[in-house]
Amino acid sequence: MTKPTDVVPKDSTLARLFDRRTNVLIGMLHLLPLPGSPRYQPRDGVGAVVARAVQEAHQLVDAGFDGFIVENAWDIPFVKPDEVGHETTAALAVVVSELRREFPRMPVGINCLANAVEVSIAVAAATGGAFVRANQWVNAYIANEGFIEGRAGSIARYRHGIGADDVAVWADVQVKLGAHAITADRSITEQAKDAVWFDADALIVTGSRLGDPPDQADLKQIADATSLPVIVGSGVRVDNLPDILGCADAVIVGTSIKRGGVWHGDMDETILQKMASERDRVAAGGGTK
Repeated sequence: MTKPTDVVPKDSTLARLFDRRTNVLIGMLHLLPLPGSPRYQPRDGVGAVVARAVQEAHQLVDAGFDGFIVENAWDIPFVKPDEVGHETTAALAVVVSELRREFPRMPVGINCLANAVEVSIAVAAATGGAFVRANQWVNAYIANEGFIEGRAGSIARYRHGIGADDVAVWADVQVKLGAHAITADRSITEQAKDAVWFDADALIVTGSRLGDPPDQADLKQIADATSLPVIVGSGVRVDNLPDILGCADAVIVGTSIKRGGVWHGDMDETILQKMASERDRVAAGGGTK
């Protein structure tokens, strides 16, 4: 049911993309360094990036995950959206195209850091990507990259102009790794409503740092503020998955499914299996242990 805070009724992006409205399990693919970034290895080429992404995607699919999202996580230090080079866009398109060829039925999302949502949408439009993540869709915050503002109006027009309205925008509310003093006089519920008002398709909630889960009270407030799908985008582990899925409709899992809990490490297939099994238990009505 549409809530009074929603602008217009929307079909669930989760139902459209994953054929289910709740308990959606999405794996994060932290890509190796892309061309143009300081750590890129020209001798290995983009082929090495593709090979690693495809390998990890197979592990996610085999474990029972519903989809995955690619992120240029190794392009550290990140730059502001207008400074992202064409080589980054091209490399992302190559990676996503290969993933789409290998897994034609799996929804693939794109997050081009930092907050380069136009790039993500361009890649999705060219490759058949299903959704993009906007770390700052509305308002503004101070990130490691400096001042980052939401540009929902111009990006929505860009998406429409290139015929990519089917590419869903999943917008973070108080994204991690930043200072939110600019919006400190506005509650997290109000900021969630801002993202809804500016036509996001889903809301993402995170903790304050990489691998930190969101505050459960914040998660509940955001879930109560909208009928849009709510997705937890950090800090999801096997042990807290039931509690999180008690409020959220989907999760994006990255750091916790790596060996030793290191985001750039290899995927741990045992944890992948446990994560998917726990999701299935919750989906079957198991709920919180």
